[in-house]
Order: sequence, then C-alpha cells, then structure tokens
Amino acid sequence: MSEKIMLTGIKPTGYPHLGNYIGAIKPALQMSKKNEGKALYFIADYHALNAVHNPSQFSSYTKEVAATWLSLGLGDDVVFYRQTEVPEILELAWILACLTPKGIMNRAHAYKAKVEQNKEAGLEVDAGVNMGLYTYPILMAADILLFQATHVPVGKDQIQHIEIARDIATYFNHTFGMTFTLPEYVIQEEGAILPGLNGRKMSKSYGNVIPLFAEQEKL
Repeated sequence: MSEKIMLTGIKPTGYPHLGNYIGAIKPALQMSKKNEGKALYFIADYHALNAVHNPSQFSSYTKEVAATWLSLGLGDDVVFYRQTEVPEILELAWILACLTPKGIMNRAHAYKAKVEQNKEAGLEVDAGVNMGLYTYPILMAADILLFQATHVPVGKDQIQHIEIARDIATYFNHTFGMTFTLPEYVIQEEGAILPGLNGRKMSKSYGNVIPLFAEQEKL
C-alpha cells in the first residue's frame, strides 16, 4: 500500500478567518496528529495573485498565514512551504493545461459563479474574469499531483476541484503511462462550510468574515 500523503493549502488573500480554521486548518492539523503518513502544508500565494495585486498587502497576508499555522499547532515534523518557492508547480500546471479540455474549465464552480454574478448585474459574462480565475483548477491540480498527494482536506464546495484533479490525472496516466496518484478529498461533515456575517459561506470575497485573531473590542 502506498504512503498516505495529506496536502493542505490556504490562499493569503486576506487575514485568516474562522472559515479558514473550520474548513481547512483544523481538520488538517487533526489529521496530521494521527501519524498516518506524511503531511504537507503550503501557502498558496500563486493562487492569491488573482485577488491581491498590492505588493505590501501580498507580503503581509503571506506572513500572516504562516504565523497562523504555527500559532495553531503546526509542528516541526511536517513539510511547510510557499507555493512560489516550488517552480515545478507552474511547470506542471502548463503541461496539464495543454491536456485539459476547455469544457472542464467552463464547468468549474468559481468561473460559473462569476458568470452568473455578471449576468445578474447586466454585465458582459466574462467581465472581471482573468485567466488565473479561469484556469484555477489546473493550478490546484498541479499543487496536488506534483507531490502525489493521496488525501486533500476540503470544504464541500471544493470537492469539484479534487474531482477535476482526478480527471486530469486519469487522462495524463492514460496518455503517458501511470504517473500520478488519484487524490481523494477529506470532508469534515459538521461545520465544513461556516456561514458568514450575512448568512452566505464565510469568504473574503463576500466581505462577511470574522477574523481569526480579531481584537475583542472589534468582535
């Protein structure tokens, strides 16, 4: 039986909030303490470039995410890295992009949600859509497949990204021979999607988050 490899990443697109903790950080830390294989953690700063274009903010958010993991119990017995420190991720992402049908990207939840939002606002369907957003699932697949991750803790709304990674890996393996492990998603059933201040999923993009380390007066 192959070694169990668990992979978890968080985008530094703002200061960490309770949704990050419930949906990704807590289950990942719990899994790492079970001593079942290898645990990999990373700061998804390439992904963050879709939303953060201010260099000082980008640097601040990145450091904040790193400090959050360490303060919440990430030990020195795991692998912890920045996405931008591993150039092979982008190399693999390009290779996978050359094999991925456009139709898969058209069906990705993040892209479809943006299109629907634009339609409701009476805008062009692709208004505000950059190629980073559109090909986001391919970069995520590269994150996972490069390290042969077997398990990826995600919220229920992120299951599709793991399924896309599996589809891409299956096609690659069929074309070039068995290369990549097919990853499985891990869901924490209760509380995996935490509602924000307005009732929608807690997300920085919705502006409804509760900061993880907010001062008591602000809470």
